[in-house]
Amino acid sequence: MSRFYDLSVPDTKGGQVPMSDYEGKVVIVVNTATGCGFTPHYKPLEEMYEALHDKGLEIIDVPCNQFAGQTPGTDEEIHEFCTLKYNTKFPQMKKSDVNGENEIELFTFLKSQKGFEGFGKGAKALAMSALCKARDKDYKDSPDIKWNFTKFVIDRQGNVAARFEPTEDMKKLRECVEKLIG
Repeated sequence: MSRFYDLSVPDTKGGQVPMSDYEGKVVIVVNTATGCGFTPHYKPLEEMYEALHDKGLEIIDVPCNQFAGQTPGTDEEIHEFCTLKYNTKFPQMKKSDVNGENEIELFTFLKSQKGFEGFGKGAKALAMSALCKARDKDYKDSPDIKWNFTKFVIDRQGNVAARFEPTEDMKKLRECVEKLIG
């Protein structure tokens, strides 16, 4: 199995961004969407990026259209939406698959390190559980990404430290990142 730093992700210009560029940093890798109920997660992600980037935080945004077609448009249109609506400054990669036969290797690796552990508690968690169960009664048994805005946190040594489902409180994500930044 590869290490995080051995992998790369496709960028919007047809190249590859090596994860080795992020060695020694705390990294959030997130699959995003522009037309999802969780799209407002861009706001706390950008706030975290602005507050902690100089201390070693990087965010890798991978738009994905695999969940109810909630990421239509080209890479340029997606980028324009994010910068105009949420003033995002962190790097946005090429729209890519995070599950299935065409999933990018980065997500294959991340899922192998931190599988799905549930949506937590609350109304959003119950709604997501019902949605996923309707699509696949055995959804809990797979490490696959269940929906937009699943976040993986990688520590400064390249270890996948945590996985946050979109239903989890963004404050918990920030607490995890701040602890790893030190």
